Amino acid sequence: MNKRFILFAALIFSFAARAQQLPALTSGKIVENIKNTTAIAVLSNGQPATSIEIAKKWQGNNCVTTITNTSKKPVNLKEVVLFKAAKQFAPATPIYAEGFQLLSQTGGTLEKPADLGYYTDRSHYKLAEEQGYRTVYNVLQLMPANSDQVLMGYASSNRFAGKFLLSGDTIKVVEDLENIAIPAGATWKLEDFFIESHNDRNRLYDDLSSAIGKNHPRLKIAEPTGWCSWIRFGPGVTSKNVSDNLKAIKANVPSLRYIQIDDGYQANMGDWTTIGKSFGGGIADVLKQIKNEGFEPAIWVAPFICDTNSSIYKQHKDWLLKDDNGKPLRSDKVGFGGWRLGPWYVLDGTNPAVQKHFEELFRIMNKDWGVTYFKLDANYWATIPHARYYRKNATRTEAYREGMKAILKGAGANSFILGCNEPMWPSLGVVHGNRTSMDIAPDFESFKRVGSENLYRSWQNNKLWWNDPDCILLTQSHSKQTITDNQYMFHAALIYATGGMLLSGDDIGSIPANRMKILRSVAVPTGTAARWNANTFDYGWIIQPKSKKLVILNWEKTPKTFTIPVDRPCKLKDFFTGQEVGTFDKRIELKDIPGEFGNVYVVED
Repeated sequence: MNKRFILFAALIFSFAARAQQLPALTSGKIVENIKNTTAIAVLSNGQPATSIEIAKKWQGNNCVTTITNTSKKPVNLKEVVLFKAAKQFAPATPIYAEGFQLLSQTGGTLEKPADLGYYTDRSHYKLAEEQGYRTVYNVLQLMPANSDQVLMGYASSNRFAGKFLLSGDTIKVVEDLENIAIPAGATWKLEDFFIESHNDRNRLYDDLSSAIGKNHPRLKIAEPTGWCSWIRFGPGVTSKNVSDNLKAIKANVPSLRYIQIDDGYQANMGDWTTIGKSFGGGIADVLKQIKNEGFEPAIWVAPFICDTNSSIYKQHKDWLLKDDNGKPLRSDKVGFGGWRLGPWYVLDGTNPAVQKHFEELFRIMNKDWGVTYFKLDANYWATIPHARYYRKNATRTEAYREGMKAILKGAGANSFILGCNEPMWPSLGVVHGNRTSMDIAPDFESFKRVGSENLYRSWQNNKLWWNDPDCILLTQSHSKQTITDNQYMFHAALIYATGGMLLSGDDIGSIPANRMKILRSVAVPTGTAARWNANTFDYGWIIQPKSKKLVILNWEKTPKTFTIPVDRPCKLKDFFTGQEVGTFDKRIELKDIPGEFGNVYVVED
């Protein structure tokens, strides 16, 4: 049985079971109780730090916290426990939570968290957890029965990782200080914390994104559309593959502006300006052709990592993160070592020489190569644990952000920067776009799984960054499974509903005519994510100043009737075909929508 439906079934069962377990408190009262809990600073040995003074200041639903070392010597701090909620929520309360790393998301309930992604922080990336607790990061949404939802989140990410420790009916709100030393008499500002209760999940996420925006103003640039070589051609992509698709795009769907060479062009991981054999030793002609045809060159780079064959590793070991013995830190010793040519080593973003290297690398690619779109992959490795930095007392988040700021400077104001395989919250304010899911694959199970990951994060689009839901796929030329036309419609409607970036991942010339029409329809994104009725993502509204659209998704295998309340009479028109659907008064009723099918409707008064 599909993993998504197992989780939904568990949620439905829990709604019936937890009626006997609910606390008598309303969500509003719970929020007040959490706000009033006492904060505790914890030493590196796990004991309370009695010489650390903690001050909290509330500004509406946002808490600003500072800590001061009142002693006469430095104090190494493991963490600060900002708040604690014990026996405030029923154990069976459904949750949604973010991960530190892009690929980690959590659902299920407070007492039984369930992994929504396959590559979790704790198992795949080996981030430590406190015994008896499940650790989640950045955002925690709680959905208690018979009361408003509660949203907790970190509204900044300048220095420290913000996390939540879950155990049955207990939640600890914690900032990770990584055992660094706060000097005698020093005062540090921690990350801002947000908490609010409301019956509308969209309202909660709107308020959280506003709080984040005050600390991390969004980098604004036009929303990109384009084509990506990775899914169809992988690291074996050639200049001919790119040239052939460029011609097909110009002839069939010229609104795909960026032509992205995604891996395979470089000689080694780390040597990004030394070109590999598949491009005949040169890339300039391909990039020039893209520009001459009226499109924008885009390229994949993993700037923070290198392999042992690279000149970076051989000639600049002093640029790399160090282990406790001062040697270059092998990433597989502290987590996942990398997906190809590993184990990877990591460039230290706090090192001025590395920052200068980043500036020069991206200046060359932008000014000399003409690249205006950079897909940055493997960004997470800049934040691997147990590293020693060039700048003493630096944190994982600082090392990443300092490196990213050098990259932005080198790439120039005209470039689009996409974060991929990244640490989520540390990327706030240093990327224009952010991947919000695992890589898509050409089969319907992937359409659903990856689609669900994206929809949980659709609130971030056009608020924190442009969401990248990965590519739309409309061919089966490299698929082992048959995908039906209805399933392609589900996939297209979902991608369109994210409101984010739109890249095609197909060999464009092989897309059949009927699906090319779908691609042309979605190839001009709205920039606005659908606002969903609930975390089941059955239907949602794309609301813009001069238009309104309804998105429906039937996740089930069997036909389903959608009954959707409306506040005024309206007419529906099929977005993809232009056909009139009908006129509706107090509710929209769409009967017998096929299983595993999705659609978008234009709503008119």
